[in-house]
Amino acid sequence: MRHFNVKHIALSAATGIAALLFCPYPASAATGNAGDHYPREEVFQLIAQQTQGTFVDVDGSSGPSQGDEFVVTGNLLRDGVSVGTYSQICTLTRTAPADEFDLQCAADLALPLGQLTVEGRFTVTGAGPGNIDLAITGGTGRYRTAQGTVHGDNVSNTETQLTVHLIR
Repeated sequence: MRHFNVKHIALSAATGIAALLFCPYPASAATGNAGDHYPREEVFQLIAQQTQGTFVDVDGSSGPSQGDEFVVTGNLLRDGVSVGTYSQICTLTRTAPADEFDLQCAADLALPLGQLTVEGRFTVTGAGPGNIDLAITGGTGRYRTAQGTVHGDNVSNTETQLTVHLIR
């Protein structure tokens, strides 16, 4: 029997990854100059603030089961100001008897100068999500050559601090 609220923990975890975004004018620690042909790296932080979240129980069983989904959307904030929105879908890919499961997530981040896509898998236990480290898999507009990683730290049930390591 599960001793935690899977919907609550998973939505919180999904918010954390939902967060996988960045703003069009990040404060960056960049390497390289505009004339260089070398990749530039920008490191910055955002807050992903969940505004809607739904748990889809595919088989009607109590507790998590393979194939259950979490659908989350929200705002991306920098210094308390909205800089974009995100949408994500996370699917439970593995459950274990010790109150843990894996989530495979894909997110689309809508920003003023383009979109960013992020994907990855992480484990959630009764204590909450473990490390949330996801890959930046591509983008459009300013982010068309994007790659890198996003690390999420849940700060509340509806907010996640994101550290973005963007290479373009």
